[in-house]
Amino acid sequence: MMTMSALEVLGPIMVGPSSSHTAGALRIALAARSLAPDPLVRVEFWLYNSFSHTHRGHGTDQALVAGMLGCAPDDKRVRDSFALAKEHGLAFDVIEKGDDESLHPNTVEVHMYGPETAHVAVMGESIGGGRIRISGVNGAHVRMAGDMPTIFVSHHDTPGVLAALTAVLAQQHINVATMRTFRAARGGVAYTIFEIDEEISERTLTLFRQAPHVIYATQVYIPGAAPAITQGPHSTHFDNGVELLALCESNNLSIGAAMQRREKILRPEADSEKEMTRVLNVMRQEVRDTIENPRASIGGLLFGQAQATANTSPAIIDALMGPVQTKAVAFAMAVLERSATMGIIVAAPTAGASGVVPGSILAVAEHIHATDDQILLALWNAAALGAILSTNASVSGAEGGCQAEIGSAAAMSASALTELLGGTPKQCLDAASIALSNLLGLVCDPVRGLVEYPCQDRNAIGVAAAISSAQLALAGIGNPLPFDEVAHTMADVGAELPSTLRETAKGGLAAAPSAQTACSACTACHVALPKIP
Repeated sequence: MMTMSALEVLGPIMVGPSSSHTAGALRIALAARSLAPDPLVRVEFWLYNSFSHTHRGHGTDQALVAGMLGCAPDDKRVRDSFALAKEHGLAFDVIEKGDDESLHPNTVEVHMYGPETAHVAVMGESIGGGRIRISGVNGAHVRMAGDMPTIFVSHHDTPGVLAALTAVLAQQHINVATMRTFRAARGGVAYTIFEIDEEISERTLTLFRQAPHVIYATQVYIPGAAPAITQGPHSTHFDNGVELLALCESNNLSIGAAMQRREKILRPEADSEKEMTRVLNVMRQEVRDTIENPRASIGGLLFGQAQATANTSPAIIDALMGPVQTKAVAFAMAVLERSATMGIIVAAPTAGASGVVPGSILAVAEHIHATDDQILLALWNAAALGAILSTNASVSGAEGGCQAEIGSAAAMSASALTELLGGTPKQCLDAASIALSNLLGLVCDPVRGLVEYPCQDRNAIGVAAAISSAQLALAGIGNPLPFDEVAHTMADVGAELPSTLRETAKGGLAAAPSAQTACSACTACHVALPKIP
């Protein structure tokens, strides 16, 4: 059942440049921190696959250290986390472990050391758009997604331990949703993970810690996880495009309104309207920031392109893209420039594709003088499509190539523009299908491992695809293949792409001779990390 929050599709609000490699890495460290020895003295980050190859250009190192220090993804101190670690007396090292096909493309194992022999190793995966899961603890394979309150218990592999633990929950009248026990070896240390229906109290944790043969017990918080949905008679739940369309048609709702209503059921305690308004406000800042004040990016590949596009001569604008699309493209490019300077952006659905949604929607909205309420509904619409793609396909370049990032963002934008201009839910899904189908096979090949080139240009092309697809759908041109089939096709194509074309910077444009020459002179990936003693 799809439980993803709209604010995780259009989010997190984060320091750039990469949602998977920056925000996701930071969140893995935050989650690992809840299992760390106390006091924490030293940390080693073992990087695998895409993380191992592109971590410095993506700011992964700073993000991991920031997460261990308790920083949030949108904390500007992420940029200066090495100095912050020195202030706090935290020693760290980043170790490139290379490729391991048995692991997720974006994997890090966080080794945390306390006094004397205290040591905990937590393996995490960044699965796209800043979302994460924990897959290992001290060599034992586990699965923690965080969609329910989660208790992690380390104990000896001894008969009677599980009975004692479940007795504690029974005494507290706590219902268990799932219980899984893992062990590295018989008779050694085992780990039991409880997912429960109620919030976890300190009293419950204390009773767990006092149970026989328990080593320690703690609550694990997975940043960005959404709570499980309780299916009711008037549910606004959907798992795919077919169900979304049926929901809209049976309730006379737009896609944006349906997603907005779903969010209120998913997270009743949250002020989702206020949170989406914050997303809109950050988007309005990010699309103009570097047009007005260009700044050089981390790798030096971006500096002033958005401003140059915005200042194109009127004769060229009229002959080619026209004023609305020119503004949309400039807006999209500006977001990438801001992200590449480790500025604050909205991952929509990822940092690498973060310019397409705000660029498209805000440029068209300004042209038609849309109200904030209309723009917000368009953003809810985009979030609905992004949630389906995240769940049933992928929005991660490391999993599915650039088609998963720019393709998904273009599909989300095409649907949102169609609703903004009065289209039906069916036309929205047609627009999304057209956009995605025409970006199938697009590879992820960042030069120097930076989210700069060709990422910025591809955001411009994503905008063009979104605007063209929305116009086709509004003209009554449908797509022969339904949205769900196109989404599944995108997932299949992504699985067939070699790892060299999935965000490792080892193939495609990243392997071109000029890129290699430039790479050898670039400081972003070759400056040695500071060793904090």
